[in-house]
Amino acid sequence: MAPLTATFADAWPDKVNAHLADIGDMFQLGEDVLRNITTRFLQEFNQGLSQYGQAMAMIPTFVTGVPDGTETGTFLALDLGGTNLRVCQVDLNGDQTFNLKQQKYKVSEQLKTGEATALFDYMADSVDAFLTEQSSSPTVPTGSGPDSLSLPLGLTFSFPVEQTALDKGLLLTWTKGFSAKNAIGKDIVGLLQNAFDKKHLHVKCVALVNDTVGALLSRAYTAGGASCGAIFGTGTNGAYVEKVANLAKLGNHPAVARGGDMIVNTEWGGFDNSRVTLPSTPFDNKLDRESINPRFQAFEKFISGMYLGEITRNIFLSLIDAAPKPILFGGKATPQLNKHYGLDTELLSLVEAAWEDEEHLAPSDALPPTATDKHTSEEDGGKIDDAQLLDFTQSLGASRLQTATLHRLQRIRTIVVKHLGYSPEDVSLRDAALVRWACALVSRRAARLSATAVATVAVQMGRVKGIGSDAQVQGSDPIAVGVDGSLIQFYPRFEERMREALRVLIGEEGEKLVKIGLAKDGSGVGGTHTCSLSLHCALSSQ
Repeated sequence: MAPLTATFADAWPDKVNAHLADIGDMFQLGEDVLRNITTRFLQEFNQGLSQYGQAMAMIPTFVTGVPDGTETGTFLALDLGGTNLRVCQVDLNGDQTFNLKQQKYKVSEQLKTGEATALFDYMADSVDAFLTEQSSSPTVPTGSGPDSLSLPLGLTFSFPVEQTALDKGLLLTWTKGFSAKNAIGKDIVGLLQNAFDKKHLHVKCVALVNDTVGALLSRAYTAGGASCGAIFGTGTNGAYVEKVANLAKLGNHPAVARGGDMIVNTEWGGFDNSRVTLPSTPFDNKLDRESINPRFQAFEKFISGMYLGEITRNIFLSLIDAAPKPILFGGKATPQLNKHYGLDTELLSLVEAAWEDEEHLAPSDALPPTATDKHTSEEDGGKIDDAQLLDFTQSLGASRLQTATLHRLQRIRTIVVKHLGYSPEDVSLRDAALVRWACALVSRRAARLSATAVATVAVQMGRVKGIGSDAQVQGSDPIAVGVDGSLIQFYPRFEERMREALRVLIGEEGEKLVKIGLAKDGSGVGGTHTCSLSLHCALSSQ
C-alpha cells in the first residue's frame, strides 16, 4: 500500500477508490489468516504451560473447582482494578442466585503512586468502614483454629501476578496507572493481610483471583457450570479449565500430585508480541509505537476497547492528510481528533448503532444536508445503493440516496459533530459514509480476532479437534463461556461477528456448542466463590 499521506496525481476518483480498497483489504481476515492465528495461539498456550516467563503467561491460579450453583454462604470480596476500590458482601443462596451489597471507595493518584503500605492500609480501612456501615456481618463458617473466628475474604486483583497458591501471588508489574512503590515481587495477599492484622481486623484473605477468573466462576454459579471466562472490554483476557497434568512448569509442586483440573489465567492480551502472525497495518504500528508499552500486549491492542478508537483515529487522519486532495472532512482536523486517544471507542459504537437502527425516520436533531450534499446535476444519475456510498466516481447528493440510508447518514453526521467538534457544514454525507466504513472495519476485525482466542480454548480443552474445515466436535456438552466487558455487552453485532469467525474456525456444530453468557459481577462474586471453594477444602480436611 502507498504511504498514509499518499499523493494522488490529480486525486482522481478511481485512485481514491483504489486507496480505500487497499485499506479495506488490510483489515480483512479470511479463513487462512484465522487458521494461522489460531494455530499460533495454541503454540503459545503450550509454551506458557511449559515454561515461566512467557508473554502468554498461562498463570496457574490453584483454583481447582468450579461452582455449580448449589453453594451457600456469605462472604466478603475486595476488588482493586482501577480508579475505584470496591468492597462487597455476597450471599450465595444455593439456587444459582445471589444477593449483593457493595460500596465503592475512590483510589487517589497519591495512593496509586505512593508507598504500597499506604495503598494496602487504605484497602484495609475501606473493608473496616464497609463492615461498620453494614447492619449485619458475614456468617463465619464453623471449624477450629484461630482462622475460624475470622471473616473470609476473596481479593480480586486485576494486575499481573505470578500465583503460587490460592492465597499467594507475587506482583509482576503494575498497570492501569498504578506504580505504588515496594510492591513488585511481593506477595499481594501478604501485604493485605499485614494491613488487616495491624488494624486488628478479624478478616482473613483466603483467596486471590483476577477479574477474568472471576467471570468464569460467577457464570458457573449462575448457569450451573462454565469452563471459560473472557473479558472483551477496555482490555482483554481469558481463563479456562486445564488439566493439571498439562501444566508442566509446575514441576514437583504438590498440586501436580493431586492431579485433576485447575483454572489457568492465560493473559492472552500478550499473544504474538513478536507480531509474527497478527495482521498489522500502518495504523496498528503507529498506535504501538506511540503507546506506553511498545511491543507488548499486541493482541490486546488489536481487539480491546482502549485501542479501537485510536486505530480508527489513525485511519481518519490518514484520509484527512491525503495529498494533494484530502479524502475526509475536507482536510480539516479538530483539536479532539488531533489529540492522542482523542477518539473514544464509544464513538464507534454510536456510529454503528446509528447505522444498524431499524427506525429509519430522521431524528429530530438530525443535521440538514450540506450545500454539497444538496447539489445534484442532471448528469448525476438516479438512486444509488449502499454498496456505492464509497464510490468516488459517483456523486453523493441527498436526492440520490434511499430514504433509509439518508436518515442513517444524517444520524452519523450528528454523532461526528457532537463528539469530534466539527461544524455541521464540515461533515458531508460522504464523510459520514467514510466514518461508518472505518468504524466497521476496525470493530469487525476485533470481533473476528476475539473468536480466535475462544476457538483456541475449545481446541486446547479437547472439545474440538482440528481447525477450520478439519474441525470435529468431541462430545455434545456445551462450552460455557462467562463474559464481561463493554464490547461484548454493548457493541452492536460484536458477538454476531465473533460467531461468524467461530463457525469458520471450529465449524457450525462447534460454534453451536459455545454458550456465551454474561458473568454477573465477576469481580465481586467471583472472589467470593474462591472463598467458598477454599473454605470447603479447608473444612473437608479437618
